[in-house]
Amino acid sequence: MSKKHSKRYNKAAEIVGSGKSFSLVEAISTVKKLPAPKFVPTVTLSFRLGVDPRKSDQMVRGSVSLPHGTGKNVRVVVFAQGAAAEAAVAAGAEHVGYEDLIKKVQEGFVDFDSAIATPDAMAEVRKIARVLGPRGLMPNPKTGTVTDDVAKAVKEVKAGRIDYKLDKNGNISGAIGKADFDEKQLEDNARAFVESVVRAKPASAKGNYVQAVTLAASMLPGLPLEAATYATKASA
Repeated sequence: MSKKHSKRYNKAAEIVGSGKSFSLVEAISTVKKLPAPKFVPTVTLSFRLGVDPRKSDQMVRGSVSLPHGTGKNVRVVVFAQGAAAEAAVAAGAEHVGYEDLIKKVQEGFVDFDSAIATPDAMAEVRKIARVLGPRGLMPNPKTGTVTDDVAKAVKEVKAGRIDYKLDKNGNISGAIGKADFDEKQLEDNARAFVESVVRAKPASAKGNYVQAVTLAASMLPGLPLEAATYATKASA
């Protein structure tokens, strides 16, 4: 049974058209002209990659600091104690703790967007991997969320650093801002994300690495980007 869309969505789909690809600049300009829902939509960039997510040597993950942030108030928890915990509080983390915070998460607390931990806290944090992992919240050295400099990590996350990871279908997606950002801000953020994903290409990946990229805003149809937006960078 096909899903029925709202009149607003269908109108937006008519503007986007079918079978058309957009340059990044065209896609951003078009997204900002679409009939939006009653809230300010989040703009996301989604990648389909030519890697096998079942192979550990083809896992793609990383982080990127967006030049203009995401427009979202990022809620951060930090697993640390002592001086590191004090530094995390001073940097603006919403929740800071160690065994008490781990117990709170075990009891169901997941009301946060990013988790950071000091290396010495990870032995205990691994006890809640089953809670954090499926939500993409498990601290990881590769994304800079396992670090002794928790204050720097908190500031970077809150300033607009996004972490990304390949899903089981070989896709990556992330927010690059809000629909009320100006076009140059969205373009700068999008290019930073594209370049980061391209740099994260596994050495074992063969063939066409970035197969497709789509720009979309919440509750609106996606706009496929022209291969030139990413193909030349991907082969570099």
